[in-house]
Amino acid sequence: MNDKLKPLRERIDSIDAQILDLLNQRAKVAQEVGHVKAETGAPVFRPEREAQVLRGVADRNPGPMGNAELQTIWREIMSACRSLEKRVTVAFLGPAGTYSEQAVYEQFGTAVDVLPCASIDEVFRATEAGTAEFGVVPVENSTEGAIGRTLDLLLHTPLTISGEVSIAVRHSLLTGSGNMDGVTAICAHAQALAQCQIWLNNNYPDLERIAVSSNAEAARMARDDHKLAAIAGERAGVRYSLGTVKANIQDDPHNRTRFAVIGSLQAGPSGEDRTSLALAAPHKAGSIYRLLGSLAQHGVSMTRFESRPARTGTWEYYFYVDVQGHVQDPAVAGALAELQSNAAFFKVLGSYPVSLT
Repeated sequence: MNDKLKPLRERIDSIDAQILDLLNQRAKVAQEVGHVKAETGAPVFRPEREAQVLRGVADRNPGPMGNAELQTIWREIMSACRSLEKRVTVAFLGPAGTYSEQAVYEQFGTAVDVLPCASIDEVFRATEAGTAEFGVVPVENSTEGAIGRTLDLLLHTPLTISGEVSIAVRHSLLTGSGNMDGVTAICAHAQALAQCQIWLNNNYPDLERIAVSSNAEAARMARDDHKLAAIAGERAGVRYSLGTVKANIQDDPHNRTRFAVIGSLQAGPSGEDRTSLALAAPHKAGSIYRLLGSLAQHGVSMTRFESRPARTGTWEYYFYVDVQGHVQDPAVAGALAELQSNAAFFKVLGSYPVSLT
């Protein structure tokens, strides 16, 4: 057996040496790119460029490795090389172990500095103040709907959306012991409790349910108090050294949360982009029809339409709209110019590469 494995291992060692050499060659070129960017004032992080690289990896992949696995490797390579140019700080809705933190790493890789924040408002404040170059905030959940506070803050912030990340929400029931012996209550964020309601009703209908500020906070509480179980993701379970009682307890197996990357950077076209808008319609008959008709006339596809009260006390609403394409695309630019002329309020929240997942 060893005689058969030895030549294969020698081949792997040889290939590893080549990979190591090529990675360092890439890193040296990245350093040169960093010098040029520093001279010209160009941003270190270019989401459209990184999206194109990751899509290219999938397009050129002959197998047997899967596209998702290769893209994860390439994301980390780009992250490590980017950090040689300048290490980026990213704010997110904390504490550590949340899905928001996972979204940070799925967008930027792990070679970044992270800044956990106590609220969505604080993520915006830290990014607007320049304490962090970027922030990551939840925008919508596929089962619970839009995150209203994020939409309200996007309306007035000077920041723009430069990227999006879609995360599969996989909740686990966690305890310090890995079983439910002695547990008297289950804690989680209110949204997670709602997303696991049917499973909880079927399996632990008599246990108290406690809503807390985040699933990661629930995991921390369960670590410190063995009478508590937590609903949280795998990352939180590992961080707080909890055992898994049951994995994947969410009622909807397709549950996902979409996150926005916010900052002062305006992303360029990547070839597969989305543009987010905030609108208000004038008080005229057919005004909403005219607004949306501008998109249809220019052949621009709308992928999301969400209303939100304007909080003026007069039953006025803002509309949040996502369309396919980038603001620099001629069709999108034409549609938005016409749409703006018909709107009582108009703001482009950002044009950015579509999430890979």
